[in-house]
Amino acid sequence: MIKVLPSSNPEKENNLINYARTLSELGVEYLHCDVMDGKFVENKCLPFDVLEGVRNNTNIGLDVHLMIEKPIKEIKKYLKLKPNIITVHYEAFKNSKQIKKMSKLVRKKDIMFGISIKPNTPVSVLVGLIDFVDLILIMSVEPGRSGQTFMESSLQKIKDAKILCGDRGIIIEVDGGINLDNFKQVVNAGAEFLVMGKAFYNAENRSELLNKIDKHYRKAIK
Repeated sequence: MIKVLPSSNPEKENNLINYARTLSELGVEYLHCDVMDGKFVENKCLPFDVLEGVRNNTNIGLDVHLMIEKPIKEIKKYLKLKPNIITVHYEAFKNSKQIKKMSKLVRKKDIMFGISIKPNTPVSVLVGLIDFVDLILIMSVEPGRSGQTFMESSLQKIKDAKILCGDRGIIIEVDGGINLDNFKQVVNAGAEFLVMGKAFYNAENRSELLNKIDKHYRKAIK
């Protein structure tokens, strides 16, 4: 099932609760929450208290994407929010053992565990981790900034991830530069969750955009 996940960027943080409520009214299931610490990526956004405000004042599902340098140190704080999904970056860990340990910690709380890879990180690094994840997030731009152009090389990575997942039921999510001109390619490559930032935020008619993308989640466009 195809889902559009509007990103918390570029909405202003002091209006994120209202934005999340608007998304819920449109039938959107998840808000993709870009958490940046200014170290793992160049920008800094979505402080914990803002994210906590969204959780406590809305009913929308939270897909928390931690673009942070020390996820091991910070993870317990985010577990307390009880988001639907927590995704961390492969590149933020020293070894696979650390990732497996975090996977067990997150899944124990009935939260889906996702692993993300940057554009220059091959899908092959996930071979030994595939049974420890519920979601793979393919970054189709360099993480840290909204509004970048989709990298065509990501299509092959999506296909590779699809093959790696096999019949495990793992969700493939793609983030970066997705719009009405390229979403069909992304879906056909194997993605199910489409993260959209500016393309969604700046749409003249957001409801119409959702309906154009696979009639708002009902079946994959071929």
